[in-house]
Amino acid sequence: MDTAPALSPAGLPVDDDGELTRLHPNYAHALRLRTVGLAIPFLVGALALEAVIRKAAVLPPGLIAGTVLVVALALVIRIPQSRYNARGYQISADRLRVVRGLLFRSDTVVPFGRVQHIDVDQGPLDRFFGIATLTLHTAGNHNASVALPGLGEELARDMREEIRAHIRRESL
Repeated sequence: MDTAPALSPAGLPVDDDGELTRLHPNYAHALRLRTVGLAIPFLVGALALEAVIRKAAVLPPGLIAGTVLVVALALVIRIPQSRYNARGYQISADRLRVVRGLLFRSDTVVPFGRVQHIDVDQGPLDRFFGIATLTLHTAGNHNASVALPGLGEELARDMREEIRAHIRRESL
């Protein structure tokens, strides 16, 4: 019984049985750091509020900042992992399927024949973690681009080249 996934001509795993491929594990770490960055202003605001109301002695010291810190820690631990688990993709011989979303699920299929151009993007945090975002741009104005963040940098570039090769074969 053969359990190895089918490979495309470029050696990428091709999945036609409906199973989603998980994103690079470093994507969860990048999401966690972004969440920390979003939590910091709330912590600073809580500390400033503590300093202002400390003179009035209305609440015990540390109640507001401590509460905000506990909530921020819970969110930093839980939300990025949930977002990571809610994303995946499936690449087949002629299309890319991208699934994402916690509350509002989105399941997008992009036929390679509709792709006009492809981008591989990296920000500083992405470069640090060795991940990239593959963006497929299609014709039309509604949902004209589909982004797949959290791919390993080399995999994103290989997928871009595989899709470009498929488009070239179809256009001949």
